[in-house]
Amino acid sequence: MNALKEAARTRVHRHAEQLVDLARRLHADPEIGWEEHRAAATVPELLDRAGFAVTPQYLGLETAFHASFGTGPTRIALCAEYDALPGLGHACGHNLIAAGSVGAALGIAAIADEIGVTVEVYGTPAEEGGGGKIELLERGAFAGVDLAMMVHPAPVDVAEARPFAVSHSHVSYRGRAAHAAAYPEAGVNAADAFTVAQVAIGLLRQHLPAGVRVHGIVTRGGEAPNAVPEHTAGRWYVRAETLAELAEVEPRVWRCFEAGAVATGCELAIEPESKPYAEFRADEHALAAYRANAVALGRTFAEGGLAARMNRASTDMGNVSQVVPAIHPYIGIGSLPATNHQREFAAHCVGDLADRAMLDGATALAWTAVDRASAGPDERS
Repeated sequence: MNALKEAARTRVHRHAEQLVDLARRLHADPEIGWEEHRAAATVPELLDRAGFAVTPQYLGLETAFHASFGTGPTRIALCAEYDALPGLGHACGHNLIAAGSVGAALGIAAIADEIGVTVEVYGTPAEEGGGGKIELLERGAFAGVDLAMMVHPAPVDVAEARPFAVSHSHVSYRGRAAHAAAYPEAGVNAADAFTVAQVAIGLLRQHLPAGVRVHGIVTRGGEAPNAVPEHTAGRWYVRAETLAELAEVEPRVWRCFEAGAVATGCELAIEPESKPYAEFRADEHALAAYRANAVALGRTFAEGGLAARMNRASTDMGNVSQVVPAIHPYIGIGSLPATNHQREFAAHCVGDLADRAMLDGATALAWTAVDRASAGPDERS
């Protein structure tokens, strides 16, 4: 076992310079969800050179890919995310996720025959609200996989992901424009509709379960200050502990938006931006193996309040975990006080600490694959 793990780590570190270069290239060239054309071409290059069979535009998704190596009966999947945040670049560290998953796959490939594994890398677009993994699942991806894994950058190391279920919706109001000074009575104010809705949501929060989150932004607020706004739009997220709780809470939130329409006379449209993200179901045996492997590499897991923050962030990896055994640990890049989705965090996603975290994460995932391949039936979900 130790010899196999050492061989996997040796392969990861043999490609360290290329993996760091990949992470930095992605960081310097951020692309948002469903537009990651350059990333989807760049990420699998190293895998292709290492002998992986690479399928671009996987299952009809232009910015997805699939790469596989080996013929063993145990199928290990690594998920590579590479989309950036609008206006914030790689402020969630997906550049490191992609490079780490490629590194883990290379490490596993070095010993795939010895441990009886087929290693697969799924290039999964649009995690930041687009639900790329859900689209892949519905087209048949991940079928028959024995374990799906990825490691996500965070301020500190946290082993277990406990993300909220979440829905992503586009909300818009249609009113009627008019001169705001000369003919205000002729207008139907779509901006006022959003004001009413947000006040209603603020009052609703007192009566929502403790684990529910409702938040959003107005992306279009009107055209000119002297014209009554006729069209406004926004993006809104509703989070809950489970998909079941989300289904109960969402109608209460939508009624707040309906109140804005009723009060102003506007027309309301609420359209989903993706399928809802599910809560995460961690594979306990794989999670324990990852934790032990990370500790063996010198990683230290946070406890208490620090450990209960970023691991609540929603992810479409939750939907994967409902179908196949999966883990989604977080690896610290030493960014505090900067945290995910801040420009300062994006700055920490390159540099020595980020490089080390990416390589440690790749190695720990590869070692966890070794543990899964050698596990008995009672250690498999």
